[in-house]
Amino acid sequence: MQMLFRWASKWWPGLIPLAVMWGFAGWNNTLPVEADLSARSSAALKDTVLDKTRIAVDGRDVSLAADAFSDEGRRDAVTTVEMVPGVRLVDDQTRLVAEAKPFVWSAERDVVRVTLSGSAPLPSMKARLTEAARKEVNGTEVADQMGLARGAPARFEAAAMLLLDQIGKLKDGKITISDTKVNLSGMARDLGGREAIAAALKNLPEGFSIAANEIKAPPYIFQAYKDPVAATVTMTGYVPDNNVHAAIETSASRKFFTEKVVDNLKASVGAPGSFNTAVVAALGALSRLSTGTLVVSDREVKLSGDALYEGAANDIRAGLGKDFPKIWQYKPEITVKPAAGPVDGTVCQQLFSELLAKGKIRFATKRADIDPDSAGILDHLIETALRCPTTNIEVVGHTDSDGEDAFNQALSEKRAQAVIEFLVRAGLPADRFTAVGYGSTQPVAGNDTDDGKAQNRRIEFLVR
Repeated sequence: MQMLFRWASKWWPGLIPLAVMWGFAGWNNTLPVEADLSARSSAALKDTVLDKTRIAVDGRDVSLAADAFSDEGRRDAVTTVEMVPGVRLVDDQTRLVAEAKPFVWSAERDVVRVTLSGSAPLPSMKARLTEAARKEVNGTEVADQMGLARGAPARFEAAAMLLLDQIGKLKDGKITISDTKVNLSGMARDLGGREAIAAALKNLPEGFSIAANEIKAPPYIFQAYKDPVAATVTMTGYVPDNNVHAAIETSASRKFFTEKVVDNLKASVGAPGSFNTAVVAALGALSRLSTGTLVVSDREVKLSGDALYEGAANDIRAGLGKDFPKIWQYKPEITVKPAAGPVDGTVCQQLFSELLAKGKIRFATKRADIDPDSAGILDHLIETALRCPTTNIEVVGHTDSDGEDAFNQALSEKRAQAVIEFLVRAGLPADRFTAVGYGSTQPVAGNDTDDGKAQNRRIEFLVR
């Protein structure tokens, strides 16, 4: 027995390296098998809808962990791995993604980026929504802060895609889906953007509805600048349609201004009510200024510049607001142009003639009532009369040949007298002026055309 123990004590240590070699060989043989099973299991799952998939293989046993989006998806994933050749057992560690109640998704735009947040129902849909946002706001950063959750309403993707189409129309704002309710707020990027968004929302998928639409339109702006140096009046901004555009351009170029009218207006929706009436009245006031700026922003009118004399400044400050609807606001910032130096009678006559060659004093048909639109030309005539205070001036009225001679004679005298009364109300001495009427006896054009008759209906200023 002692000899047996002595013999065994000599050979058993040799088993240790042999066991190590057996273990190493087994491990070397297992590694390729486990790697192969892992690769084939991953490949088998490529068409399944899972998130955060993790596969671990121990021999021929596979541990599958993943976030699934339905019970059916979990079962299909486990069955798919079980059917991989070589797999013996599958340890199911999958779990369902949490359900969002309510299911909320939003897209928010600010100055520098669009942020997508809330929940998306699937990873692939999350990617599609992000890509759609990038296309809609080309060049603007898109931050994806969406999580994944179950509970999306039917046709969620169609609704979200339609709403992402609107994010490009916003300067800033937020669009939110909460279950099937849609909320919108913010400022449209362009005029007409609010209306375009409202029209698009009519195409929301069945079941979705608008809970709140608080998209605001940018200010509806019309501007006009009168430049005495360039002798121009430049109009920019927006008008509601071509008809209003034509009416405003006609009033500016044919009734109010002797300067060249530069028309850079564009048609766009969103004009406030009574836009045409307010703008025409404001342009009439601008025509009375030597230099000035008119800004109409929504229902607010700002008029600034230099009146030709103190009386005109007071009249403009007090009177213009009366021509606007009650809901409009009027902010006059009217100063008075420094008085120009005096001139002699010859220069005074030349200035009168130049003014009346460019613009006309207009009257009501067959009456002596001065058209309010003539205030601009009258202010310029008054300014000139103030520069030659020692001269006497004949105000001469003429008519066309329509009507009886006696009527035309009387009408021409009454119109001349009406002009003098306007001048006197402005502060000029009445004794400097004399009213004269010649009826139709001194035409400057033929009375056989409307244009010729219009030329013959005139007022002249003659320095005596």
